[in-house]
Amino acid sequence: MSTSLLDHVRTLLLQAAQTYRASPSGPSLQAVVDRLDEPLRVAVAGKVKAGKSTLLNALVGERLAPTDAGECTRIVTWYRDGLTYRVTLHPLQGAARQVPFTHDHGAMDVRLGATDPRDIERLEVEWPSASLRATTLIDTPGIASLSSDLSERTQAFLAPDDDQPTTADAVIYLMRHLHATDVRLLEAFHDDSAARAAPINTVAVLSRADEVGAGRIDALHTARRIAKRYRSDPQVQRLCQTVVPVAGLLAESAATLRQDEFGAFRTIAGAERGDVEALLLSADRFREAETDIGLSAPVREGLLRRFGLFGVRLGDMLIRRGVATTADELAGELLRQSGLRDLREVLTNQFSERHEVLRARSALAVLESCLRADERPEASALMSALERLRAGAHEFAEIRLLNALATGGVRFAEPAIRLDAERLLGAHGRAVTVRLGLPPDASPDQIRQATAEAIAVWRRRAESPLASPTVADAALIVARSCEGHLMALA
Repeated sequence: MSTSLLDHVRTLLLQAAQTYRASPSGPSLQAVVDRLDEPLRVAVAGKVKAGKSTLLNALVGERLAPTDAGECTRIVTWYRDGLTYRVTLHPLQGAARQVPFTHDHGAMDVRLGATDPRDIERLEVEWPSASLRATTLIDTPGIASLSSDLSERTQAFLAPDDDQPTTADAVIYLMRHLHATDVRLLEAFHDDSAARAAPINTVAVLSRADEVGAGRIDALHTARRIAKRYRSDPQVQRLCQTVVPVAGLLAESAATLRQDEFGAFRTIAGAERGDVEALLLSADRFREAETDIGLSAPVREGLLRRFGLFGVRLGDMLIRRGVATTADELAGELLRQSGLRDLREVLTNQFSERHEVLRARSALAVLESCLRADERPEASALMSALERLRAGAHEFAEIRLLNALATGGVRFAEPAIRLDAERLLGAHGRAVTVRLGLPPDASPDQIRQATAEAIAVWRRRAESPLASPTVADAALIVARSCEGHLMALA
């Protein structure tokens, strides 16, 4: 289905690029055609100190993005897979150029020279990475900064003026807790236009989740309860698909755990438990107190900087209980505990499995913007074709309905019916077994039976005399999604 959709979108874009080849829109349309073959573009956004760069490093599995308040944190920076290591500076005026950089067991240090960060549109970092092959990650400056320039840069990137489409296909929004400012910022990214963000392509992350419980060993359990409460909040549901708690610093450090750090953890776990508990009462005590456990103050400072007090406490517990006996085992368990794997699963279900329809959606948004900006005679036929494609493609119908369910535009009589519809529409994953609520190893006969039952249920709901026109139309879309599964089996 999605491949066919992209083919239709590509054909329409090529027609438009040919029509506008001699106009200023020509290069933009050709760039969109090329973009169809690129990885999905996912922007990482949030307020200052929300942990955006730290989470990006954890997702890549390598420390690339700077996490301090340096010059590069003030610039929109793209991280994409490449054949070689290269950084390209794109100025607001003039030609792009490569710039020197260093990277030595720490965040990348890009040398901007005499160029003022305010004069830079973006930096592009090409880095050979398996994590970046399917997704290009875009780090944005902190929103709600004391510097209005930084906030404006990010808002201009995610929610351009003049009805221009955003460059990103999807958004990961980080928040430390749900604040009125976060709600306003997310609302700014959403409108009724297909050119902007929507609940289906926005995931919220409760970042720095280990700090929710003041670094206690059960901090992430507390954060998961808070995230679950947010997920059931109607205000949050209309702004993002889900909320996932992640301890970003722990995830980043676990992904890059060194053997010497494992040795330090093992030294802590091998010391007297009472001595260690006294040392781990606070970050200051762990950093500065006199101790006989065999770790110097600089080593303890390094562990604290890399893992945080929560990470040190957790690492000590995992090794002391025999859960982790090697560096690889410790790294894997810390990653699991950090919530990063849960986030990766959500990103796979929400973004990766929908990457073709999300790219098609973004491409049509750019095309629509060009057609409205240059209303030549040929634009009318192209606009009609665009509207037919949007209206006729079932993938777009699924996304529109998922967004309507999240925002309250469509309301079923019972919450359970809405949850059933979201699952069948692919909100939790596009695999047919996930949609039908079946085990992964379900047989074709089980899939056929479950699909036929779902079609019958949703057809009845569509035909019910008590159903409003909106609910009836929604039920037909769900039924058609189920019918698509039978067609695929056939």
